[in-house]
Amino acid sequence: MPAKPKSMKRQQPFADRHFVHWFRNAAPYINAFRGRTFVVCFGGELVAEGRFPVLAQDIALLNSLGIRLVLVFGTRPQVEQRLRQRRIEPRYAGGIRITDGPALQCVLEAAGTVRTEIEAQLSMGLPNTPLRGAAIRIVSGNFATARPLGIIDGVDHLHTGTIRRMDHEAMQRCLAQDAMVLLPPLGYSPTGEVFNLSAREVAAAAATALSADKLIYLVATRGLRDSRRRLVRELTLDEATGVLQGRRHLDTAIAACLRSAVEACSRGVRRAHLIDRHIDGALLLELFTRDGCGTLVSADRYEGMRRATIDDVGGLIELITPLEKQGVLVKRSREALEMEIGRFVVVERDGAIIACAALIPYHEEKAGEIGCLAVHPDYRNHRHGERLLQFLEKEARTMGLEQMFVLTTQAIHWFQERGFHKTDLTSLPVRRRRLYNYQRRSRVLVKVLGGDQDNR
Repeated sequence: MPAKPKSMKRQQPFADRHFVHWFRNAAPYINAFRGRTFVVCFGGELVAEGRFPVLAQDIALLNSLGIRLVLVFGTRPQVEQRLRQRRIEPRYAGGIRITDGPALQCVLEAAGTVRTEIEAQLSMGLPNTPLRGAAIRIVSGNFATARPLGIIDGVDHLHTGTIRRMDHEAMQRCLAQDAMVLLPPLGYSPTGEVFNLSAREVAAAAATALSADKLIYLVATRGLRDSRRRLVRELTLDEATGVLQGRRHLDTAIAACLRSAVEACSRGVRRAHLIDRHIDGALLLELFTRDGCGTLVSADRYEGMRRATIDDVGGLIELITPLEKQGVLVKRSREALEMEIGRFVVVERDGAIIACAALIPYHEEKAGEIGCLAVHPDYRNHRHGERLLQFLEKEARTMGLEQMFVLTTQAIHWFQERGFHKTDLTSLPVRRRRLYNYQRRSRVLVKVLGGDQDNR
C-alpha cells in the first residue's frame, strides 16, 4: 500500500487567492462608505454606446452597500441625433449649445428617452441578471431651479440655462428613504420655463448642495495626464488650480470636469474623481482599491497641514510637554526640536499647533521612523493623527522608502488599526537599534508601504 503524502495541504487556485486578497483590502472602504453620499455624472455617450447596463450593475452594488447615490446624466449625442434627423444645424458658442425652440424640443425628447432607459436598466430584477433582488427605488424630478444663461459676447443662448439653486432638502429626503436620485440635464424656472443645462454643472451643484463625500465624473479618457502622458493619480486643490491656470493644453472635456471638481471641492465636497468610462468596473476600481484608476482631487486630505518652521518650536513644546510628562512621548529638548524641525509636519488651527508628527528616514535600509505623533486632547476625534500618518506615508514613498516603523508604549492598537504589525528589535535599522531605550520598553511596529490603505 503506497505511503500517504506527508502534507495534505490543499493548493488554493491563484484566482481564489487574488479574490480573497482583494476583498479583504476592500473591506475598510466598504465600511467607510456606508451612509455616504456620492454624486456620479456620466454623458449620454455611455448610454448611446450600450455601456450603461454594465455600469448599472456596479451602481446596484454600491447601492446595496448602503451608499447614497445621485446619478446625473447627459444627452449630447441623443440631442445631436435628433437634430440631424430633423435637418437642424446644431449651434454652439464657446462650446456651449445655443438652445432655440426646435433644439429645446430635441433636448426634452432626449432627456425623457435616456431617463427611461436608465430607470429600466436599474429596475431589472430578473433571476438571471446581476441586478437580481436589487429592488432599487429611483426618484427623478424638478430638483434644479435654473435661469437663462443669457447673452454672452453678444450671443443669446436662448433656452440654455444655468443653475440657480438645488432643492437639497427634497433630495436628502429621497436619499434618507434609500431611494436613488436621478437628475436630468434640465432646470426649471419659477415661471414654468424649461432650460437645457450642462450635466457637469448639475452634478457639481448637486454635490455642493448635498455636501457630498464624492463627486465622480465618468469621462472619455483615463483621467488627467502629465506632460509625459502619465496618469496623474492625485491632486490637491492648489495643484489642480495650478494645472488649470498653466500653459499646458488640456483636453476640453477633462479641463471642464477638472474645473467643476475644483469648484465643488472649494465649496464643501470632500473629493472629486475623474475616471475613464471605457474601463470595465472603473467605478469599483476607483473606490475600492488603494491606487484607483483615475485622477483624484482632494479638498481636505491635508487641510491646515504644513511643514514646521523654526517659529513653531514654542507651539510644539506646548503641545508635546504634557505627553512627555505622562511618559507617552520621549522627552525632547528645545535644542533637539530646533535641529529636527525640518522633519516635522504640523496641523495649525487659528494660529495654534494642534497636532504634529515627524518622519526620520534611514535611506540605506529604505525605512522611515514615525516620531513624535501627537494631537491636542481637544482635537482627538477629528482624524488629525490619521491624516498626518497618511501625509508622511506619501512622503516616505516619494523618498523611495519601502517601510515605516514606530516605537510606542501606549498607542500600539492605534497603529495596528492602520496597518502596522508588531515585530522585534532586529527589524530596526542598525543606527536606530543602538539608540533603543530598554527602560521604556517600547514596542516596535512596522508597516510595509505597498500594503497600505488610502481611503479614496
